[in-house]
Amino acid sequence: MRILLIFAVGAAAAMLLLWIGGGFDAIAVWAASMQRDFQNAMAGALRGLRAGDPGATLGLMGVCFAYGFFHAVGPGHGKILIGGYGLGARVAMLRLAGIALVSSLAQAVTAVVLVYCGILILGWGSKQLVGAAEDFFAPASYAAILLVGAWLVLRGLRRLWRDRQPHIAAHVQPHDHTGHGEVCADCGHRHGPTPEEAARVSSLRDLLVLVGAIAMRPCTGAIFLLILTWRMGIVTAGIMGTFAMALGTASVTVAVALAAVGLRESTLQGLRSAPVLRVAVPVLELAAGSIVVIVAAQLLRAAL
Repeated sequence: MRILLIFAVGAAAAMLLLWIGGGFDAIAVWAASMQRDFQNAMAGALRGLRAGDPGATLGLMGVCFAYGFFHAVGPGHGKILIGGYGLGARVAMLRLAGIALVSSLAQAVTAVVLVYCGILILGWGSKQLVGAAEDFFAPASYAAILLVGAWLVLRGLRRLWRDRQPHIAAHVQPHDHTGHGEVCADCGHRHGPTPEEAARVSSLRDLLVLVGAIAMRPCTGAIFLLILTWRMGIVTAGIMGTFAMALGTASVTVAVALAAVGLRESTLQGLRSAPVLRVAVPVLELAAGSIVVIVAAQLLRAAL
């Protein structure tokens, strides 16, 4: 565990140095360049698919997956929200990884629904579809992410305030919770939800909030792919390619989810003192929420 803690702290320090040195800007430029290269490769794969070239479908899926990967590596909101939530909230590693995967796939669903509803029902063209994604869905998604960050901040502040008022606990008459059922045998009341109930409610809430905030903003590359394949008469390939992009994006967001939860847990396990833990948990939540709020506010301002 000590090795894991050292690794997590080292990774966080490396990311901090990278940010201070402007390394993230260089990564963003590199990712954008790679996306352009794969856009050109995607166009070639579509031409081959339409011409009936063998292996063109598999080639298109690979190109779309790579495009989604480099799209996620660049500036984006999904990994910021997943990473910030993983640092700030107590959530199981595999659960957050699953939420990251579902969120990316839900983005593909949003793109498909937007494009085909726009084309078939509203008669929109590429300009209107991209405009809807950039002018409406993107700001709405950034606003939702900002609210999630604000919720983390408020929850961290509330916990800090509660821990600073020990006299509140003194007014509560403590007693042991006896009995193996849901109702306490001493007082006749439930002291709260069972662990299974709490996990179930938290999982559903996490899934709805995080997936909704991320999936609200479809990928522009997926929109262009769906429009092109519609015009070329290869609709199925476009939908498959959109989900391949989503899996490429998920490969990054799932990695961020695992790293964030691992960093949080290893950091907290390194703090042996209970009083220190009582302060560290809400402070970590407050810091993570603040990062999400700042990044989301910047994205929202740029989108408006």
